[in-house]
Amino acid sequence: MYCFEGVEEDLEGGPKCLCQQQEEVCAKSVINSCGDCIRTGPFCSWCKQLNFTKPGEQEAVRCDTKAQLVKKGCNIFEIIAPENNKTTIKDVPLSTLSSQQEPVQMSPQHVSLKLRPGLPETFTVSFSRAEGYPVDLYYLMDLSYSMKDDLNNVKGLGQDLFAALKKITKDATIGFGAFVDKTVLPYTNTNKEKLLKPCDENDQQCQAAFGYRHVLSLTSSQDDFKEKVSSQFISGNLDSPEGSLDAMMQATVCEKIIGWRNNSTRLLVLATDAGFHMAGDGKLAGILDPNDEQCHLENNLYTKSNEMIHFILFFSQLLQKLSSKVTLTQDVLPDNIRVAYKPNCANPKQEGSNKGVCDNVRVGEKISFDVTVTADSCMDKEKSFIISPLGVKDRLNVTISTSCECQCNDPTQEKHAHCNNQGRINCGICSCLDGFVGQLCNCSIKDKDEQSLRASCRRHNGTECEGRGDCVCGRCNCHTTEKGSSYYGNYCECDDEHCEKFQNKQCAGNGQCKCGKCICNKNFQGSVCQCSGSTEGCQTENNSVCYGRGTCTCNQCECKEGYQPPHCQTCLGCPDPCQTKLNCIECLQFNSGPFQKNCSSACVNVSHTTVEKFTISSKECRQKDSEGCWITFKLEQLLGEDNYRAEILKQKDCPEPPDVTAIIGGSIAGVAFIGILLLMLIKLLIYMKDLKEYKKFENEKKKSRWAEADNPLFQNATTTVANPTFTGE
Repeated sequence: MYCFEGVEEDLEGGPKCLCQQQEEVCAKSVINSCGDCIRTGPFCSWCKQLNFTKPGEQEAVRCDTKAQLVKKGCNIFEIIAPENNKTTIKDVPLSTLSSQQEPVQMSPQHVSLKLRPGLPETFTVSFSRAEGYPVDLYYLMDLSYSMKDDLNNVKGLGQDLFAALKKITKDATIGFGAFVDKTVLPYTNTNKEKLLKPCDENDQQCQAAFGYRHVLSLTSSQDDFKEKVSSQFISGNLDSPEGSLDAMMQATVCEKIIGWRNNSTRLLVLATDAGFHMAGDGKLAGILDPNDEQCHLENNLYTKSNEMIHFILFFSQLLQKLSSKVTLTQDVLPDNIRVAYKPNCANPKQEGSNKGVCDNVRVGEKISFDVTVTADSCMDKEKSFIISPLGVKDRLNVTISTSCECQCNDPTQEKHAHCNNQGRINCGICSCLDGFVGQLCNCSIKDKDEQSLRASCRRHNGTECEGRGDCVCGRCNCHTTEKGSSYYGNYCECDDEHCEKFQNKQCAGNGQCKCGKCICNKNFQGSVCQCSGSTEGCQTENNSVCYGRGTCTCNQCECKEGYQPPHCQTCLGCPDPCQTKLNCIECLQFNSGPFQKNCSSACVNVSHTTVEKFTISSKECRQKDSEGCWITFKLEQLLGEDNYRAEILKQKDCPEPPDVTAIIGGSIAGVAFIGILLLMLIKLLIYMKDLKEYKKFENEKKKSRWAEADNPLFQNATTTVANPTFTGE
């Protein structure tokens, strides 16, 4: 039972708590053990009772809500359901007066929680502001030149703060510090004379530029405070934003120098008329080191102002508000931990889910907060966080651990009779010894390879028994479904509960689910039995259904490949029947062609008639047969894919045979003529070549120059002989 703050009001006008019962649901996923069950959800419980599961039933049925487990027959004392546990380690009562050394304003101070993931735990934190509780107030004043006109008013504001403190508590201290800006460009003029006197020349009361200066430690002396504040003078810088964040950081971390007390409420009041520098502004001056959150005051002056970037923090606190408003919140939470607050007071306020706020709380008034802590997941080790009121020293340490394991108090026997003396009990489940498997360790694998046995329970090397059964000695023992029926099949792959639905009804309510497929009742069809058996929309002109070339599904034709809806009459992608049926036409009409010997069997799907004139309106086919004659015919497709009626013209058109003698004579004459032409061409080529060579010779001869001299070795071939007896007569 959980309560939530409602909009109704009770008789006294306060918010009324409306309670509603949250339904307990166990959303199971993959469950193999008690630990898996407990981690699944905050309302999941585990039945460790022996023999709770039926033979072949998966052990995951042991995981459910308490109510469901009891309904299934589990003894209430055999149910494991870890609950949250809260232990208060330290709870010092609240103080009424601050006269004691350490007044207690919040209780308890230390709580230990052991949480079940997802199950919230609520505890109450009480608070009462002790009368006269010590308050430390540190006053930070902006002394940049823009504050010149307001300086006197600001000095007076400090006096008013001290007076207000005295009205709230008798134990109050006040301190004082001042700031301007970093003394580097571009924040401040770094000229030596301007650093010493950054104000106008007419301003005589002007102090040197500085970042932050601590002036007065926390004191209860009003005169000391008044003197220090009144003696302050204006300084100056260049830009509008100031170094207020540097000042607030040093005032916070320099506890000893400032004088902060351990048992007081600490207040930091900032008086300025300008904004502050962001961390990125440091790049303008070449300052890149982040603030180290350490104290760097020497002679009350901040020495690291020009070396570290501004630490972004924001303070805006009004004293009167802090004295009457109580805000309870926490520091950084561990991962996967959620905290919610519900204030119980006269004036609760909503300022976010991670804090509880009560306004107008009087001194000594006791209020409380309901703190709800939830762990979203299991944690390996113990973690903690701090809850505290803003501005108050009191702390509540919350330690958290998670309860994710089952304490089943199992029997100690390693060989338990329930497990056939071959295993031990682990939260109601048998954990078998080596060499034995099965729900009750009743399967001995001996020398067999257990992996081989388990492989025989996997279809297509998939999940063992499809995740719907247990592999026992190499065979699947199928589990029961959530509705009580059983999975079936060699690999438990079938069930009768998961068929396709139509209008949120399995098999449209017009069939039965068998192994994941719908078996339709009579007069119903479709993948989900969503259609009636009517074929009116599929009827053709000749009273056939889809011309026998498709099936009528949901009163529409589903045509075979190539055939076109709506009635599968034509086929755009099919071969031309004029060509595919030519051999049948030739053998049926003229008893010739490739099918001449087996025409009756090869052409059983073609009927024909011989006509002088066509009566079929389809296109005319004119094809050449095996003898080279032209056959003219028409085809009409009958019901079915390959049934035809043919009309064939009685006569085929055969061309006259060629004149063989003329062909032979012409061929011989042609060959002779071509031969003569070739010889003449060759002769011409030879003549042209010789002529070219002769002309070349003549040209070379003309270019020659012969020497005209006698060769001494030359002898004339002619010999003259004189006859001495010849007288010439």
